[in-house]
Amino acid sequence: MRGFFTRSVVLMAALSVLACGGLRYSQLDPAAESYHPGRIAVFPADVGPHKEASPAVEQIAAEVLIEKKWFKSVVSAESLVSRTSSDKELGKALAEYLSKLQTLSYSDPALSRKIGELIEADAFLLIAVDYWSYYIKKDKNLGKVSLGVRLIDAPSGKILWKAGHDKEESYTFFKPELSVIARSVFKTMVGKMPH
Repeated sequence: MRGFFTRSVVLMAALSVLACGGLRYSQLDPAAESYHPGRIAVFPADVGPHKEASPAVEQIAAEVLIEKKWFKSVVSAESLVSRTSSDKELGKALAEYLSKLQTLSYSDPALSRKIGELIEADAFLLIAVDYWSYYIKKDKNLGKVSLGVRLIDAPSGKILWKAGHDKEESYTFFKPELSVIARSVFKTMVGKMPH
């Protein structure tokens, strides 16, 4: 009986460690198993009510992707937005694509392909900020960031991977920087991303 109890405790501890290492959710299309885009673009983040998160999240995404050295080129959201001001065709295509994606949950293949050709990208990464705040829970001060991402194949418009993850940090006197928490969340997610 004692051996059974010891094995049970060890098994439970191992499962707890494995559970902590995963993402909040991850959905992988079977085609993503052999997906290796050479060039990727980070789209402007969907921050919802968390407007203050926009520049930090977009910059973090581009920096982490560049650090990974998986891609020949990474087009940052800032660079993409800058290009849309001088390229009206790109601006219109991007606005239409994102509108259809947000309102209809439809990744338009024709618009996706057009954007990919205009910016010379094989894939797009879309980031949504689900939570970006400080709060109190059971007398604990917490900072929390929750992000969702979608990896889209530019030529086909197919969403190959969706994932979400979050992290909270407790504090007593000094609030942790939400951008630092966001970097940790994004790095964890990218570690699981097809490339």
